[in-house]
Amino acid sequence: MKLVFILCLLLTTCASVQPQRVGVADTVPDGVELPAYDPAEDIVVHLGYTASYNHRTLVPDWVAWELTADECRGTNEQGRQFSRDPDVAFPKASREDYSNSGWDKGHMAPHADMKWSCQAMTESDYFTNICPQNKEMNAQAWRKIEEHTRRLALRYGAVYVVCGPLFDSTPHRTIGAAGVHVPDRFFKALAVNTGDGWQTVAFVVENTPQDGAPRRYAVSVDEVEALVGRNLFPLLPEEAEAAYDWNQWK
Repeated sequence: MKLVFILCLLLTTCASVQPQRVGVADTVPDGVELPAYDPAEDIVVHLGYTASYNHRTLVPDWVAWELTADECRGTNEQGRQFSRDPDVAFPKASREDYSNSGWDKGHMAPHADMKWSCQAMTESDYFTNICPQNKEMNAQAWRKIEEHTRRLALRYGAVYVVCGPLFDSTPHRTIGAAGVHVPDRFFKALAVNTGDGWQTVAFVVENTPQDGAPRRYAVSVDEVEALVGRNLFPLLPEEAEAAYDWNQWK
């Protein structure tokens, strides 16, 4: 759900306070795609996604959005126009940090998910939504997961997504004069309301040459939550995050 007042409401609640969870028979709650977060995080709301920007790593901690079947049918075509996010304070990444680095400007919320709006496409190219990604991984495994996600939105009517970087090694690799941190892995967590209840799945992909099919990278949302240290779908029943049934996702 892309209403700004939803985020304002959630910002008044500390991440340590557990929101009321919905039952499997309930309708889709507003803001279901938003993970638990600390109000001190730099949260920015754009037309197509919400992000938490980290001014130390200069990449987002997470990006969340709802993708509907109608949005998947968008027909706008617009080239990539990478730029600094005007709604995020300095320090922040720029094109120059990525130039000649050998790393792709990798979208968290995909440019192709935003074809329903020229504004949404433009905002998807803000560096608030970008991380350094291995070129082959970005073009192969990550792209396949993005395409698979769009097929799921068409099947179920809507899919709710949270994704972002994972850092394992220290010291972190950096690029550019500003020191943009290069993630070691990426996660993407999905939730759908099937009509019979909530189903979730997640993917974890190494930031190295990867060309496998989505199932190769599939894990439970609980496993990813242990890695990121936050509840990715705090409005959903706990049991929906504990395991995944690939038959719902293949």
